Amino acid sequence: MSYQARGRTFDQFELGEVIVTARRTITEADIVNFAGLSGDFNPLHTDEEFARQTPFGQRIAHGMLVASVATGLANQLGVFEGTTLALLEQTVRYKGAVLPGDTIRLELRVAEKKESSKADRGVIAFETLIKNQRDETVIDGRWVLLMRRG
Repeated sequence: MSYQARGRTFDQFELGEVIVTARRTITEADIVNFAGLSGDFNPLHTDEEFARQTPFGQRIAHGMLVASVATGLANQLGVFEGTTLALLEQTVRYKGAVLPGDTIRLELRVAEKKESSKADRGVIAFETLIKNQRDETVIDGRWVLLMRRG
């Protein structure tokens, strides 16, 4: 038996459609592990005494950690599984800090669909909002994906 993609194809996404992921809390362990994995030991993320002197008053999560978790939340939806051919572009704009203990979710809006010169694929642009538990946008951006067609 071969792998059966469960994701949605280019044709199954509707222009203007909004997809919302589950939520996930960013933990102290996430921040420590991401620092080790990425090598980003900026004291803003790893030194509580230093961070107390910043406008945030405490350590904050790495922006790329939060963006990475959002891609995982999107993947857990299943809509991209086996039907995404490539991530062509990803734009990330930081709007607010994520603190240890904050809970985030991702909202994806189908902003644009373009057919490809190849009949088996198309390009979809998603406007993205990563929001915290207070419904504040902490990151916004755009993901452009090459997707299989039906």
